[in-house]
Amino acid sequence: IEFTGGSEFQVAQPATTDQRPATDAVAEVSDTPARVQVLGDGSVRVQTDPLTDEQNVQLREALAAAYGAEVEDVALSTIGPSWGADITRQMLIGLGVFLVLASVFMALYFRTWKMALAAVLALFHDLVVTAGVYALTGFEVTPAAVIGFLTILGYSLYDTVVVFDKIRENTAGHSGESSRTFPASVNLAINQTLVRSINTSVVALLPVAAILFIGAFIMGAGTLRDISLALFIGMLVGALSTIFLAGPLYAQLRAGEEEIREADEEIEAAAIAA
Repeated sequence: IEFTGGSEFQVAQPATTDQRPATDAVAEVSDTPARVQVLGDGSVRVQTDPLTDEQNVQLREALAAAYGAEVEDVALSTIGPSWGADITRQMLIGLGVFLVLASVFMALYFRTWKMALAAVLALFHDLVVTAGVYALTGFEVTPAAVIGFLTILGYSLYDTVVVFDKIRENTAGHSGESSRTFPASVNLAINQTLVRSINTSVVALLPVAAILFIGAFIMGAGTLRDISLALFIGMLVGALSTIFLAGPLYAQLRAGEEEIREADEEIEAAAIAA
């Protein structure tokens, strides 16, 4: 509801943590769907689409009666859709600024826009897969999750830059006199950095996995769970995309260049003649 707006009720010290009383109470007041969650401290959180002031009062009283609590024990907070729209706009601006700066940096550092394009496409892949996992698992996209989404871009880009730096080293001065074709040189660079990429990813994922486990299953802290899930999925997918997507995509982008194509043909002809 942070993005679409709505009402949130939190029942402290309920007589039961069953979700059915909450859904029944919401159905009595409105036909809006209810999202019910039991938090780590034993309280029950109920989120709905935007309700009128009268409906909020009625639902608060209905939840108190359903869970055997006092009305004062049911906290109510409402979020307008304009706040969510503002957060979404700022997120998109931040994402756009990051991608532009990252693209310019990589284009200047590697002296080719094709590396920047391959890296940005890999970043989009990471975001899409992470968002897809959120949709499949039913996790709610919250501001904390958005922070996680933006954070994984840095991790993914770091891995990609390391691999691309090795690719640049292996393909420098590529010509018909080279011992490998351009795709073979790219593949060699990926293999040379493979162990390092795996080790770095594992070391980074372990503490994030610990935070995810503690936040989701022990403390029931929604913010910890949301940000750590985004980080865990994004960092894992980022490591895979660096190895299996960014490098091969860059090789494919360069394969159509006349200089690269002619050099690879000479190398292949020399290999056949030998």
